[in-house]
Amino acid sequence: MTLYELITFTVRVRTPAAALERLRESLQVYGEGVVLMGCWVSEIGPQNQIAVFRGFRDERSRQLERERYLQASDAFGIGDLLLEMNVADYTLFPFLQPLPPGEHGPFYELREYNLIPSGLAPTLAGWEKAVGPRTQERYSQVYAAFYATSGQVPRYLHIWPYATLEQRLDVRTRAVKDGVWPPENSGPQLLKMNSTVYLPASFSPLR
Repeated sequence: MTLYELITFTVRVRTPAAALERLRESLQVYGEGVVLMGCWVSEIGPQNQIAVFRGFRDERSRQLERERYLQASDAFGIGDLLLEMNVADYTLFPFLQPLPPGEHGPFYELREYNLIPSGLAPTLAGWEKAVGPRTQERYSQVYAAFYATSGQVPRYLHIWPYATLEQRLDVRTRAVKDGVWPPENSGPQLLKMNSTVYLPASFSPLR
């Protein structure tokens, strides 16, 4: 599976818990070839956001599912709570495989970087070289990384699970100090960086 979709819902203040209860049911309705990978609610960063990350067997599956929920009156059951909904398409970095469903968190950091126009190819090259050393046991695993195929491009998304926020700080500090991260030649490719830390919904396959 190489094609993915990130839906980000922004809901009314103090309604994320109610929204998650409804999403638990509505996310069970989908077309063929659709797999729920993760569902998280924001903890650090923009508040009242829910991220739904799904994978697709092929482009047709993704498009049919997109048409299904866009043409429905309230496909996710949270219309009265919803302030904003954003959808972005991604392709998996070709040399990575996502972690399997299970308990890898509970803190999931979603980092998205906007790149200069020629920045994707050198970013992929740097990641391919560096991600092995960075994800050794003494550091931490990456869930996976993906480059965007819709919206503002080029940009890419990488998802990092951590057991604690203290682990996150420790691992990131040591990886930089040891020279295994960030990837070679990555800095010159960057225009803008965004990061949000999420906690998993009770029904999320990634917890």
